[in-house]
Amino acid sequence: MLPKSLLSFILLFMSLSVSSQSIFGKWKTIDDETGEEKSIVEIYENDGKVFGKVVEIFDDAKRNAPCKYCKGEDYNKPVLGLNIIKEMVKSGDAYKKGTITNPEDGKVYDCRIKLDDDPNRLQVRGYIAFFYRTQYWIRVEG
Repeated sequence: MLPKSLLSFILLFMSLSVSSQSIFGKWKTIDDETGEEKSIVEIYENDGKVFGKVVEIFDDAKRNAPCKYCKGEDYNKPVLGLNIIKEMVKSGDAYKKGTITNPEDGKVYDCRIKLDDDPNRLQVRGYIAFFYRTQYWIRVEG
């Protein structure tokens, strides 16, 4: 039988390692072409689906910009606070069947997100048919 303090430590360690294996939380977005850090997106679950909302924008000039190229209900909404990832569902080790919106041009892509080999890197892929673009976002602690 393990001492109570050792058992508590093991349970705490296991819970921390499981939470770091999750896609949920805040992620720093990195432009795949320029390497520029652009924003923080918070990924969360609502009614069994996964969404990602812009919670911080690093460029002061873009912080209060509306999504002027977005379509439908997102048209002219502030990018800050906008759900850019919508309706994702878990499929194996990835989340699929949802969309991601590029607020800079309003284009909407099918999306797949999954943890990279490093649980602090998130692979975010937007695609149309066989053409895709991949970004790697970095987990924000705290």
